[in-house]
Formats: sequence, C-alpha cells, structure tokens
Amino acid sequence: MPSLDDLKKRIKSVKSTQKITKAMKMVAAAKLRKAQESAEKGRPYSQKMQNIILNLTKSINDPLNAPKLLVGTGDNKKYLCVVLTADRGLCGGFNSNICKLAKQNFKKILNEKKNLKIISVGSKGYDQIRRDYGKYVIKKYSFKEKKQITFNEANIVGSEIISLFNQGEFDKCILFYNNFKNVITQIPQAQQIIPAEINKNYNDDKNSFSYDFEPEEDEILEDLLPKNISTQVFKALLENAASEQGSRMTAMDNATRNAGELVDKLTINYNRSRQASITKELIEIISGAESL
Repeated sequence: MPSLDDLKKRIKSVKSTQKITKAMKMVAAAKLRKAQESAEKGRPYSQKMQNIILNLTKSINDPLNAPKLLVGTGDNKKYLCVVLTADRGLCGGFNSNICKLAKQNFKKILNEKKNLKIISVGSKGYDQIRRDYGKYVIKKYSFKEKKQITFNEANIVGSEIISLFNQGEFDKCILFYNNFKNVITQIPQAQQIIPAEINKNYNDDKNSFSYDFEPEEDEILEDLLPKNISTQVFKALLENAASEQGSRMTAMDNATRNAGELVDKLTINYNRSRQASITKELIEIISGAESL
C-alpha cells in the first residue's frame, strides 16, 4: 500500500497534468474556430473547380487526346498513395484513423499484385506507416515549423505528384485525409485525384448554359488540371487542420475529466490512509498509557 507521502505526490502530479490538458483544450478550441472557417471557405472553391472540369470534360470531342491527368494512363498497375496526417500528437484517434484507412488500401493494392508508392505528409502518419510499409515510402514531408498551412505547402506536394506522374511513376493517385464534420466527428476519406474522379450522379441541369471557350477545352484543361491537384491537396490539408483541432479538443476534454476523477479517487484513498494512520497512533498511545 502506498504511503501518505506517495499519495500526496501522486495527487499533485495528476492535478498538474489536469491543468495542462485543460489549457490544451482551450488552445485547441481557439484554433478550431479559425481552422473550421478556413475549411468551410475552401470547400466551395474546390467543388467549383471540380464542376468546371466536369463541364469542360463533357465538351471534349476526342477523349483519346484528352489530358492524361483527366483520363489517366489507361492502366491501374501502379498506385501512388498520399497520406496526410498531423505533425503533432495528443489528438485522439485523428492520425490513427487516417492510417487505418490507408493501410486497408495498401493491403488491397499489394494483394492484387500491384505496384505501391507512398508519399507521407506529416510526421505522425509516417511513424505509423513505416513499421509495415516503410519500404514503399518514396517521399515524406513535414510542415511542423509552419504555424498555419497555406497554398504554398499544398503546391509543393501537388508539384511532386505531377512530376512523378509525368515521369510515369504511377497510374492512379489517392489522397487519404480526415473530412471535418463537427468537433466530435471526423470522417476518414480516400479521394482519387489522378485520373480525375468524375461523379456520375452529378447533374448540372440547373446551370445548363451554353459556353464558348477560348482557347479550346483541351488547352484550358492542360492548364487547369495541375492547379486542381494542388487545390484538392490544399482542401485536404484544411480539412485535416480543422479535424486535428476538433479531435484534440475532444481528447483533452476527456483527459481533463479523467484526471479529475482520478484525483477524487486518490483523495479518498489518501483520507482513508490518513485516518487509519491516526487511529493506529491513538491506539498505540492508549495502549502505552494503560501499560503504565
């Protein structure tokens, strides 16, 4: 049984931890508001970009001569998986959920005897992936020194993806990230960006206008598609930033609550041990007095 001094030190230690987790929760809540606003503002832009590409695709007369970024190489033997995670921990299952979905896809790709390449964005994701799939990682990025993710960071990753595609390193590219829904819920996503994923259920009848393009559709797509890659990466990074803070806020709130419960239990044990110690001393004093 621990001594009174040990229990006192333990209570003090847990209270100190509780103060830290409470402070981290408040910081995450402050950061979440800004990150959520950025993610929500980025969604219409990326969606509109996809819609423009879809409208241009419908106008292409010769699909065989369409840009490769749109239609792909015509094969699916080589896959590039871009796993977007955080550079910091203490955010619950945020990083683990992304890696879990990514690993399921890795396993499926390898079971089908296809070639796998991985780009890791975020040190926490790389730490989890390298245990089983380290030999497939061809590039890793960490933006830990950046206080806020901007389009420049997304463009670095997007340019690397396009460069690898132009070198014939892969046929399909898939992004893995967390889609922010609310503070409690973040949904892991696997989004194919090369070739461009066309939503077959998409219906633009409400905005069905006739457009004249200058220059031609093919030329516009040649310029627009590379920008779309960086745009989709940036959207994923913004969604991740909001999801990370939401997950951290929830995790720190749970940790603070658990620390409070632990302090209560330790305090009860401390009081019981102290009472037993006092009772024992009183018995010893009375027994000594009676012996005299």
